[in-house]
Amino acid sequence: MTTRHLVDPELVALLDLIPATAPSAENLGQIRAMSPRPPVNLAQSSTLSVSERFIPGPAGAPDVRVLFYRPISAQGPLPALLWIHGGGYIMGSADAEDSLVTSMVSAIGCAAVSVDYRLAPETPYPGPVEDCYAALKWLSTHGDELGIDSKRIAVGGSSAGGGLAAALALLARDRGEVSLLFQLLMAPMIDDRTSTLAEPHPYTGEFIWTRQANRFGWTSLLGQEPGGPDVSPYAAAARAENLEGLPATFINVGSIDLFVDEDVEYARRLMRAGVPVELHVYPGAYHGFRMVASAQVTETSARDQLAALKRAFDRSV
Repeated sequence: MTTRHLVDPELVALLDLIPATAPSAENLGQIRAMSPRPPVNLAQSSTLSVSERFIPGPAGAPDVRVLFYRPISAQGPLPALLWIHGGGYIMGSADAEDSLVTSMVSAIGCAAVSVDYRLAPETPYPGPVEDCYAALKWLSTHGDELGIDSKRIAVGGSSAGGGLAAALALLARDRGEVSLLFQLLMAPMIDDRTSTLAEPHPYTGEFIWTRQANRFGWTSLLGQEPGGPDVSPYAAAARAENLEGLPATFINVGSIDLFVDEDVEYARRLMRAGVPVELHVYPGAYHGFRMVASAQVTETSARDQLAALKRAFDRSV
């Protein structure tokens, strides 16, 4: 059975251009090499400053590379977004999502730090989330130097980056060192059990990010088969038993995205824990649909994301 008939008509054409090859231990290097991303141009534009920093990593680990974005004309301490890129925990880079981060910074007038965390399977859990926590703590403690309002920090990410952002929000809550204002979760990859369900959703996961890819991504991050009883919520946020005290949350996902069930369930549990939640499910959208930038559903989702982040920053003034 195919779910192609459920795809938004504006999103169909891309499916014929994307290879249907799931990542594996044998081809991961080749897949990474097929989608190289040139480093971000650090030359200062007339409106935006982008700089590369290397900040202290977790204890015993290498420094963490981050990209720091700041509007040149902005005055006073700015709200800041800590952004975490996607890629199934096994691919991607901060450079690859430069255009997305640039668009958010330019539209909202906030600052942003994009984290180049270490990838699995070379660095399994807890390395990636600890890299992100190191970046968050650096951002919070260097607010004066960076021109950041440390009381107005949001975390966000797409796909695996959304999963890391959700885990980071839990970690920040439990460690009590950094207070977060908001979490922006775009189709977050938050539950390792989705790849091991005996009866999976019959209409999701056919395109872009499949169940096979998901299982490999989780196995790479966890260093073991997913779905077991001892997975940390700081690896898979959906495993957290207590969601109270988390920051206000935005979640969006496509209706035929593999992650739709886990994301909607996480939103439901957050609301039952007293967390303000905004949830969007876009009909006919598969995982990664924002690659079709001109599609109406992509433009709608971009507006929704920006509006939610702007409201969060404005409410905190």
